[in-house]
Parts: sequence; structure tokens; C-alpha cells
Amino acid sequence: MGNEGPLTYRLTLAYDGTGLVGWQRQAEGTSVQGLIEDALRTLQGEPVRIVGGGRTDAGVHALGQVASFVLSKPVEPGTLRRALNALLPPAVRIVSAAVAEPGFNARFDARSKTYQYAIATGPLVGPFESRYIWHVQRRLDTSAMAQAAVRLEGRHDFAAFRSSGSGVVTTTRTVLRSRFRPAGTGEPGWVAPPVGCSGEQSERWLYEIKGDGFLRHMVRAIVGFLVEVGSGRREPSDLLPLLESRDRSRGGPTAPAHALCLVEVLTGSRPESPVSS
Repeated sequence: MGNEGPLTYRLTLAYDGTGLVGWQRQAEGTSVQGLIEDALRTLQGEPVRIVGGGRTDAGVHALGQVASFVLSKPVEPGTLRRALNALLPPAVRIVSAAVAEPGFNARFDARSKTYQYAIATGPLVGPFESRYIWHVQRRLDTSAMAQAAVRLEGRHDFAAFRSSGSGVVTTTRTVLRSRFRPAGTGEPGWVAPPVGCSGEQSERWLYEIKGDGFLRHMVRAIVGFLVEVGSGRREPSDLLPLLESRDRSRGGPTAPAHALCLVEVLTGSRPESPVSS
């Protein structure tokens, strides 16, 4: 790419979070960030620090994660994508690579993130589905769950759906879309089982939420609440009083990580302060 100076790059990547400690590098365990940084160090011969658009937790998957970094030795984007995929395990794939504007930061420039959570109801789920879907064996009142989900849209204080340890400045977030619906045949591959291997007696559902940022375990806590609504232990009308309480102990269980996927990160001009993951 000539003799130009350092360049900023943008990656879009997908990964199966099973067995990983999440996006962020940890003292122990394998992280997505660590795998990519190690691969870049092999290619560049020096440490490279990358930033992710969403800091997914252990066991959470991604179809549209975004990452950014600066290389002092520029590489053609197509060559970079192929080289990284050759060094990374099959569970982590670089979907695309591009040169970004100077100063682009995948975290600070993230304007919205979209997550999906997959649930199967009924007595049977196939072995391949079970890796990516939360199997709730009882039937749920999915109409009530859909009613509760829509009430989350707007700007709210989500302290009642936050796990401890995040250290954020504010727990207020804007939810742009919150919908619980049947899973269609054209859904992303992470929830599409191989033909003939799914549980014919089960129904598959998706909870989709898009917002300007998310607190630690926020989406999974919301799903746990929605399942309590579907089980008849809560009412959709319980949601707003719960948010007003800011009391996590009243918010219900946290849903398992393995059924959650980051499907999209949209970026734009940098806001005054970064949104949280």
C-alpha cells in the first residue's frame, strides 16, 4: 500500500462465543480480543491494541461485531482479512476489513447496537439448537411477553436490569427497538438448526433489542424478566414500576449467555461521550 504512515482499520467479525471468556482480554481464558491481537502481533511483529464496538460477555456470540486498530505497517484490507482468518480459530471469522478514517474508534463511534436472544419452548429441542437457544420446556404466554417488551422502548434508567461490577457513570439508556416475536425461516444462521435436527415439538422465538448502549448483563436480565411474564409470575404492567425502583433484586433471574448474539453495531460521527457496551 505504498509508504504511507500508520493507518486505522475497521473490522467486521463474527464469532461463536462458546468456550470463550467474552470479547475483552482477561487474565485467564481465551478472549476474542486476545485472539485477534495475538494474530495481529504475528503479522506486524509488534503489539497491536484493538477496540471492540461491543464488549460481549463469556459465551455470547456475534454476527456483526466491529473492531478498530492502527497498524504502523499498512496492509491491503483483503490481504489482512485473509491473513487474520488463516491465523484465527474457525470459531472467529473476519467478515470484512477496510481502511477507516483517522481517529475512528469502534467503541466511541458506536451509535447503536442490536442484540438478539433466542428461546425455544416445548418439550424437545434438537442437540444442535441447544447450543444457541435457551430451551424453556414449559409453554409461555408469548403475547404478554411481546406486550412487556414494547414497553421498554424509550429512554429509561435500567439500574434494575444491571449486574454489579460495570462501574458506569449513568444507568440511563435509550432503547430504540424492543420486540419479542416468532423466529422466522430467514433468521441469521446462528439460530437456524440443520434440517431434520430440530425439535419438531418446539416453537422458536426471538427477542430483539436495539439501543444506544447496554449495561452489564442488561439484555439477559430483561429476557429473564420477560420469561417470568410469560410464565405468569409477572405482568407486563410490572415493568415500569420495576424500572422506577432501580432495584436489581426485584428484576428477576438473568437468562443464560449462550442464546444471546450481537447482530449489528452501527457507527457514525463520535458523540461527546462513549456509549457503554
